[in-house]
Amino acid sequence: MFQPISRRTLLRGAGAAMSLPWLEIMAKAAGQDTKLSEPPLRLGFLFMPNGVRPDYWTPKGDGEDYEITPHLEPLKAFKKDFILLENLYNKNALGRNGHWPKIPAWLSGGYVQRSNGKDLDSGGTSVDQAIAEKIGERTPLPTFELGIDAPRTGIDNAGGGFPRLLGSFVSWRDPHTPVVKEIVPQLAFDRIYRGGAKPVFAAANSSAVLQSLQRDDTSILDIVKEDADKLRGKASSLDKVKLDEYFESVRNVETRMEASMKPQKRWVNQGKAPLDRPAAGIPTSHQEHVRLMLDIMVLAYWTDTTRIATFMFGDAQSGQDFSFLPGVHGSFHGISHHLNEEPRRVQYEKIINWHTEQVAYFLNRVKNLDEGGTSLLDNSMFLFGSTLKDGNRHDAENLPLLLAGRGKGALRPGRRLRAPEKTPLCNLHLSLMNKMGVEATKFGDSTGPLQGLV
Repeated sequence: MFQPISRRTLLRGAGAAMSLPWLEIMAKAAGQDTKLSEPPLRLGFLFMPNGVRPDYWTPKGDGEDYEITPHLEPLKAFKKDFILLENLYNKNALGRNGHWPKIPAWLSGGYVQRSNGKDLDSGGTSVDQAIAEKIGERTPLPTFELGIDAPRTGIDNAGGGFPRLLGSFVSWRDPHTPVVKEIVPQLAFDRIYRGGAKPVFAAANSSAVLQSLQRDDTSILDIVKEDADKLRGKASSLDKVKLDEYFESVRNVETRMEASMKPQKRWVNQGKAPLDRPAAGIPTSHQEHVRLMLDIMVLAYWTDTTRIATFMFGDAQSGQDFSFLPGVHGSFHGISHHLNEEPRRVQYEKIINWHTEQVAYFLNRVKNLDEGGTSLLDNSMFLFGSTLKDGNRHDAENLPLLLAGRGKGALRPGRRLRAPEKTPLCNLHLSLMNKMGVEATKFGDSTGPLQGLV
């Protein structure tokens, strides 16, 4: 008979501590806290800039009987795992110039102020931070912010009167304080396993980042090997399989991070034109950068290092060059303004579909992680979407959104949910707060919890 262990058991080694996934030997023992003997509920927000093609996102049909559109095609295998949300919007983002003021409003509903060159005002606290304020102490990392683009700095560098800095963050501790996201995979990984410092408000090639990357490159698995061997001796046969899966996932991420950062004077952008190599710690391949960050996000959830995370595929006007996709020539933001010219519309569609492919990759990872008869996806709520419905026209009504997972029974996925027209997105945020155990009757401009999620 195996001996139960605490959900907070760590494998330790010099300068490292390795949290564990949910295991059978974490079944409730006498006097053990039930909350730590079962998989926790997680929450995540995955943001995509530059909107969508509305005709390629919005389907025909209702309820469970709706058609899969071109943008949703990569997610077809997960149709029963998400709710397609419609008619949600942020009224405070309407009529505001371009992209910049819409980004902070996505998770707060706040009214972003124009810059006077001195003060920064995003209009509110984001829902992830509002939840973390109440339950964040339950995990080593109250929240985990990840992204791809280095933040735009300077509040006087404005677009349409709005600081471009606003477009770099979806997570805000308060109206004046963005929560800095980590964009370097190795440093994000270190925050989980090596007690790494919080990300610095700087570009990836800053001296602070370069210094952080000068570290012992011994595998975390080698550092904690002695403790890991002892644990295997206590584990059930099923847990040994789970541990092998977990250790292999960690090793896979470590190997890929090392390969992605090999020094090169020049590099080739996935077979396209040669360009200067990215900043220190940034993978040469954009897709590998994204997938490494998503895999690290999975590790953070899997080990209960955090229960709340955000990921930004890009900032407000992401200029990421997607020429690595067949038939695409140029940057995301530039192509999003296709002027209804069909050749550019086709390229725009390919870029959006690439993003939904990455979401499918993420959902596949969490769906295949068993947590005692349920999956990590079953025990989570993941919101994916953008702050624009039509990237070409900057239309911010009826936002493109999908909510994946079952939330431990708090959600009923597999259908299209049409809220009444112009329903505040903050109604959804209020519902997510409640489902995460935070008692609240109001958030942002909410008018009440979003109906129909169950």
